[in-house]
Amino acid sequence: MSDPNIYIKNKPATFEFAIEDKLKVGIVLTGSEIKSVRNSRVSFNDCYCFFDHGELWIKNLHIAQYVNAGYATHDPVRDRKLLLKKKELRKWETKVKEKGFSIVPLSMFIDENGLAKLDIGLGKGKKHFDKRDTIKKRETERDIRRHLQ
Repeated sequence: MSDPNIYIKNKPATFEFAIEDKLKVGIVLTGSEIKSVRNSRVSFNDCYCFFDHGELWIKNLHIAQYVNAGYATHDPVRDRKLLLKKKELRKWETKVKEKGFSIVPLSMFIDENGLAKLDIGLGKGKKHFDKRDTIKKRETERDIRRHLQ
């Protein structure tokens, strides 16, 4: 059917934000968009999630245009609707209204049914010293792995 090994990660998200909670959600895509996702033509630069009339949307997620789309092409950075249950939507919307919380896209993947899914996280922005701690932990883990090999 499709390649379930497609996993596109938003690396700066975990560096910039302390992730409190994670959730797997569906995303509404057109035909040419899903083909570009299957070709791993996705960029998370400056993308974020926001609420509009009780629905969750993702803005600035760049999905490159599919080369063989012909006339049925899409806008690469259009707003796309995220699919969640109402209970989860309400829960996350109340948390976002708290100070400092925001919804960050963490990764995009194709599940075993061939559907595009998005991992989103509820995160708080890290301060400068938190980022230094993250770098320090990453370097020590890398040194430990080197010495074990």
